Amino acid sequence: MKQRSPTLGTEPNLASFEGLPQGNSANQGYTVEQRAIDESRPMKVVIIGSGISGILSCIRLKQRIPNLDLSIYEKNTDLGGTWFENRYPGCACDIPAHTYQASFEPNKEWSSFYAKAPEIHAYWKKVAQKYGCMDFIKFRRQVSEAVWDQDTFKWQLKIENLQDSSMLTDECDVLIQATGTLNNWRWPSIPGLHKFKGKLMHSASWDEGYDYTHKRVAVIGNGSSGIQIVPAMLPDVPHIDHYIRSATWISPPFAHGEIDKRHGIDNLHFSTEEINHFKADHAFYQMFRKNVEQELQSVHGISLVGHPIQAQAQDAFVQNMKCRLAKKPELIDALMPAFPPACRRLTPGPGYLEALTDEKVDTITSEILTVDETGIITADGQHRPIDLLVCATGFDTSFAPRIPVKGRGGMTLTERWKETPETYLSIATDGFPNYFISLGPNAGLGEGNLLAVIEKSVDYFTACIQKLQRDNICAMSARPQAVKQFRDYCDEYFRNTVFNSNCRSWYKSGTENGRVTALWPGSSLHAMKALAHPRWEDFEYEYVSDNAVGWLGDGWTKNEKQNVVNVDYLDDDQIDFPPICLPTLD
Repeated sequence: MKQRSPTLGTEPNLASFEGLPQGNSANQGYTVEQRAIDESRPMKVVIIGSGISGILSCIRLKQRIPNLDLSIYEKNTDLGGTWFENRYPGCACDIPAHTYQASFEPNKEWSSFYAKAPEIHAYWKKVAQKYGCMDFIKFRRQVSEAVWDQDTFKWQLKIENLQDSSMLTDECDVLIQATGTLNNWRWPSIPGLHKFKGKLMHSASWDEGYDYTHKRVAVIGNGSSGIQIVPAMLPDVPHIDHYIRSATWISPPFAHGEIDKRHGIDNLHFSTEEINHFKADHAFYQMFRKNVEQELQSVHGISLVGHPIQAQAQDAFVQNMKCRLAKKPELIDALMPAFPPACRRLTPGPGYLEALTDEKVDTITSEILTVDETGIITADGQHRPIDLLVCATGFDTSFAPRIPVKGRGGMTLTERWKETPETYLSIATDGFPNYFISLGPNAGLGEGNLLAVIEKSVDYFTACIQKLQRDNICAMSARPQAVKQFRDYCDEYFRNTVFNSNCRSWYKSGTENGRVTALWPGSSLHAMKALAHPRWEDFEYEYVSDNAVGWLGDGWTKNEKQNVVNVDYLDDDQIDFPPICLPTLD
């Protein structure tokens, strides 16, 4: 219950009481600041990017940070990040849709076990609208530079208005990089590529206005996008040449237990009756959702050399691929890798192996020598004419930001990561105060639920901003020793994992034997535990006005200054009652 203090006559305004302590000049640097201990100082936060990480960050910051000034700069015309940008045929999430959603906003209307990109984009847009994010997003604004100002303890930003090419400026106390990892697509280094006179497209920059019906097509790349594009285009084209550089594992579907209940991979769509059942019976839906999540989170052993799950998985993958390639058994040797499953990113690729057995598809493993005006020439001496050339060849995976990010002393993040990208728990690095990264180096997963880890990362950012605000801190950054220790831990952990095997992977920045820089050193559940409680001792701090006790304020609470005394701490729901241990009777 809140009670006002008893008064005689006019109630005094305690906030203007002249007897407030004004500090002791004998204790230089330790002054009594004119603010209540629980008064929230203003915080300006800028988020770069309005994909999933940006949306979740916006929601949690709005919810938990009082006196917040928030801006989200987005280079595109709409939110959604990868799910707005990627529009190639067959683009979908290869993780079950019911685990690829916000924990607090379950969607019971997914149309398929593996949702397509437009449906995922629509879901996240609905979430952003529901929780009030649209008011903070500034579209067609691209941050072109971010510089830490050590004098003001703020990030100074330059922003390009992509509508008219004008330049804007902004500043903030905290900068959150929410642009994701796979956002900077690139053309492959193939001689003559841009001499091709037909239609040339990259999977990450798809021309939806182009009609590929009845065209002879070449698809270069058998990563996740190439694996989706081939079966999606096949019904509408007379022929596909599919160029693959290296073998890759095509896994059985994730959470296949629930799929098996649905009579297999050919029955992945939810009927109207099933969706209505989910909506009408929340307990049934929760049971289904948790079953899928349980399966997804139960395969960490596949990444560990010598683990029984790893051996079982390899046997299962071999049998799965042989069965699905039965119509063209000659493809088995070309596609079956020598390295263990999960060394490269796993994908179930529904319909992909079946598409490769179609008579309209030629799988070509011979090296591409050059591209000319009409087609592709390979090392076996053949020239194959085509109308459409699709490069499903991926992204820049160096983790270097697309813009100059300058920390203390003017060092850029690209310079800091010149040797190797390294962080503290994937979210921060030394020398860059008040700068947090979603899906930074060593944040990804070889298996498990990435959305759950993103949510925990956002919770971590939010807790750091709460500490900045609560403890009157103007700058916090990871200690160099903490960054080094996490790097050393990652290197030691990955020694005994399949990721360290001899395979070319973006997990290792596109190398065969480099450092594993993309993955979290442990399971998804391990990451969630590690991010649950910040270790404040792993950060270094600078205080507002160089006053380390400024957080104590002026001896008052905010309510007291408004003549309100709050003793709700005596309410039963506010008391932490310990368990009662009754004496045992002999």
